Amino acid sequence: MRWLLLALCLIPALAQGQVPEPEAYRMEVYRAPVPGTLEGGTVVDVARAHALWQAGEAAFIDVLPRPPKPDDLPEGTVWRDKPRDSIPGAIWLPNTGYGALAAPEEDYFRSGLEAVSGGDPTHPLLFFCLADCWMSWNAAKRALSYGYTKVYWLPVGTDGWAAAGHPLERVTPRQ
Repeated sequence: MRWLLLALCLIPALAQGQVPEPEAYRMEVYRAPVPGTLEGGTVVDVARAHALWQAGEAAFIDVLPRPPKPDDLPEGTVWRDKPRDSIPGAIWLPNTGYGALAAPEEDYFRSGLEAVSGGDPTHPLLFFCLADCWMSWNAAKRALSYGYTKVYWLPVGTDGWAAAGHPLERVTPRQ
């Protein structure tokens, strides 16, 4: 009986650690604990993502943002983009995981998805970024809103992928 009482007391404490899935896109503080769910999509761990990757069963889409070149750089200053190491074979669509996208970014995102899916809304798509990165959750949710039906989300992103000992490779943004 004491064990049952103890278990019932622990339920609220365990529930507090869970991030609820919002109805809308996350609009700020993109590096924060993420929910464990994606309505309409499938949340995957590294083992499942690796199996999809090895089998070539899904297009892997990295949505890590790309820092903009500062407007106030002194003339003659060389700007170098920060390099991005990602899951081999992934397409990098930077700046497409924000909660609100301007028309050019949305067009860029749509065309990137169309390119990797061959225009097939049933083609599996796997979205990722870094661990605790809402950008990948937003991007996956947005793909679902466009009618893609096999959407996977890897909440631990390249951090979890690398921690599991899987390879990363240098990528450049899709043009």
